[in-house]
This record gives sequence, structure tokens and C-alpha cells, in this order.
Amino acid sequence: MKILKLTICALLLVLTANAQKPKVSWVSSTNNEVWVTKKYKPSKSKKASDISIAIDTKKREQKIDGFGGCFNELGWEALGMVTSEEKQQILNDLFSQETGCKFNICRMPIGANDYAVDWYSHNETEGDFAMENFSIDRDKKRLIPYIKEAQKINSDIQIWASPWCPPSWMKHSKHYACKSNPEFNDLPEEWSSTEELVSRFITEPKYFEAYALYFSKFVKAYEKEGIDISAVHVQNEYNSAQNFPSCVWKPQDLGIFISDYLGPKFKADNLDAEIWLGTVERPQIERVSDVIEYKNAKDYIKGVGFQWAGKGAIEAVHAKYPEVQLMQTETECGDGSNDWKAAEYTFNLMKHYFENGANSYMYWNMVLDETGKSQWGWKQNSMISIDSKTKAIRYNPEFYLMKHLSAFVAPGSVKLASSGDDDQAIVFYNEASKQVVVLAYNNSEENRDIQLNINDKQIKVMVDPKSFNTISVSL
Repeated sequence: MKILKLTICALLLVLTANAQKPKVSWVSSTNNEVWVTKKYKPSKSKKASDISIAIDTKKREQKIDGFGGCFNELGWEALGMVTSEEKQQILNDLFSQETGCKFNICRMPIGANDYAVDWYSHNETEGDFAMENFSIDRDKKRLIPYIKEAQKINSDIQIWASPWCPPSWMKHSKHYACKSNPEFNDLPEEWSSTEELVSRFITEPKYFEAYALYFSKFVKAYEKEGIDISAVHVQNEYNSAQNFPSCVWKPQDLGIFISDYLGPKFKADNLDAEIWLGTVERPQIERVSDVIEYKNAKDYIKGVGFQWAGKGAIEAVHAKYPEVQLMQTETECGDGSNDWKAAEYTFNLMKHYFENGANSYMYWNMVLDETGKSQWGWKQNSMISIDSKTKAIRYNPEFYLMKHLSAFVAPGSVKLASSGDDDQAIVFYNEASKQVVVLAYNNSEENRDIQLNINDKQIKVMVDPKSFNTISVSL
């Protein structure tokens, strides 16, 4: 009987130890070997780790809403170059909630952006303040089919939208561009200006009213197509005068538009679409606060979206408006290099945005041809490239970097504070699954030991040189 009791006690101790042992999964990517599933073996080494990160699951920060990219016309054109089976595989790799990147929040333009096939808006009939000629027929050729294919894979995907330019007749120049470039547009030189803080939009009541109606009609038209617009960001890069579709706004004028026209219009029309201030691409907080603080604009503004140099403002905005949602709206798109260095740079952007309160992270072009060129001359990166001659499909390093986060950090997860050697790591926690997710980059040319001290548990892994590693720990 005594032996039996001892055996039972020993068995209980083993079972208890196993029950307390965290379950660890681990995926790693280097420039030469991507998306490699690693087997975790608890280390018995007493040697101090090269990198030690302390994680307390009670130290919770912002909730994470998700990840995505932008639906652009040239992306749909690129997808049209491959077979239907290859196209479906690419879409699955982006949107599948089982095996893909699990994208759940994506952007789209209202009218043309720099990755449209050519310039258009949804109403180019000058003086049509009643928007009688408003139409989204152009979008039925490319953008709507693109979004519909994504919806077939993930029916819950959220779509938010922003204009690069209003209908051209609403601008003083009557032209979509703000900067003249004879190679790419026909904007007369006398209307070309890169001056900031001066509105190119005609800031008269009838134009404001018509533009608010334009937004409302856009949301309603897409709803009829079975696409709910979750939010509108009022102007893409409202400080930037470009040779492609663009419109500079004085911040106070944006405040007037939101407070006195767009907000009341959405309310009167009972639209569910949120209004966001975006997309912010300058580091000065005044260019945000001057909009938010105008009259009652803050009653309508549900969030602020940042991209490019806007990363310099997000920390201050988060501190001043802690209740406001924050979004990273467009990854800096490089110069078409599509290389490992670009992925390293994007990782640092991710780290910066999430450390400063961002709720979500957007890539820019999900798919492009091998040139990566816009119709206005800028060569940019994409997650996936399709060669227009050979039809070869290439998944670029940034595809895997995005997946290293988006496939593991579920919507509703929270960003966790961490300490120690965490300058190359971002940490999240999902309460529902009791899972900690760590994205860590080894920026060294040598193998490194990483030790994760999660509450009272220790996880130690040896990571490859120059590797992204997603380590998921079920507690």
C-alpha cells in the first residue's frame, strides 16, 4: 500500500509539472529560409542568455484591432496576370484565417490614388453640388471585385477608405495634382506649389456641403454593393503636395469640414461609418490638435491615422488624447527593393508604432507587378510581386514579416509592456487563449540565446542570425 501511495504521488507530481509547463510554438524566418517551424526544447543551460526579456501579463497596454493592406487598382491588375488558381492562392495567403496572414482590416481609396490605373473621382461634373452624377461604376471594374474576393475568404473583413483628392473641380486649380511634373501630369506651373498649411480645397460652404454629401454617397453606394465602410479618414496626407492625386489642407479647415459638415451629415444620414483624422504624415502635434480642438470636431473624430513622418507625432498625440484610437495607416514603401533590409526597416516601424499606442498596422501595396511603379513614376515595395513577362510569383521578405505578426496576434489581443533587452522585440497577450506572442528580431550576424521570463516561467530559445522569430507561449 505504501509503494502504491508513493507511486500515485510521483505520478501526480509529474502530471502537475506537465500541466504547468507552457506550450511553446515557434516560427522563424531569415533571408534564405522563410517560415520555418522550429521545435522548442527546454534549455538546461545555466549560462546567462544573450538576450533576456521580462514579461508580466498584467502590464497591459492598448487593444489590438488587427492588420491589413490596401486594395489598389494596380494590385488587381497584377493579379489578373496569373492563373485563377494562382490568384486564389495569393488571396488565400493574404486573407485566410487558417493558413494566411489573416488580414482583417484593409484600406481602400475614395477615387484615384497613386496606384490607380489613371486619374478619376466619383463625380467630375463641375458644379454638381447635389451630386446627381455621383457614381462608383469605375470601382466595379477593379476595386470592388478585389474586395469581394477577399470577402469570400474572410467575410468579416473591415474596410476603411480615404480620398487622395476630392473631385478636381472642388480645388482652386481644378486639377487632381498639387505639384506640376510635365512627365506625369498636365498641372499648369502657376498652380504648382508645395506650400503646406494652405488649403487647395475651395473652403466655401457649398463646397463643404457637397463634399460631405460625396462621402455619404460613397458609404451608401458601397453598402449597396455588400461592402460596409467601417471608417473614412478624411484626407490622405493632408500636408503633402504631390504630382499624383493629392490635396493640401490647412488643419483648421479640416476641423471646420469635420465639425460643421461631415460629422453632422453622417449623423443625419444615420451612417455607421466612423470619421477618423487621417492620414497624418507630419511630426507636428499642432497639425493634429488644430483639427481635433476646433469647435466640437472631437465629438466626431473616433481615431487618428499616421504614416510616414507622422510617426514623429504619434507619441505626443497618444499622451494628449489617451482615449483616441490610433492606427498606422501605410507602411513606408521603400523604393521597390523588396529585400531583407526593407523588412528590417519595417520591423522597426512596427516596434515604434506599437510602442506608442497604435491599435493596428497596415501594409501598403499587397500585390504589384515586378516594377512596383505607380502611374506617376514612383517605384515601391509590395508584399508579393508578379513578373509581367514570366508570370513568376515572388513572396517578398515583408510578406513574411507581416505574417509573423498578423497570423499570431489575434484581434482583441493587447500590447504588453516588457523590460530588459527588448529593443528588438514586441510582445502581445490574448486573454481568451492565455497566449503570449513575442515577435523578436535577432539583428546580429551570430546565433543568440533569447530568454523570455513570462510571469514565473522561463522560455529559452537559440535564434538564427538575422532572423525574425514569432514565439507563442500558451500559459
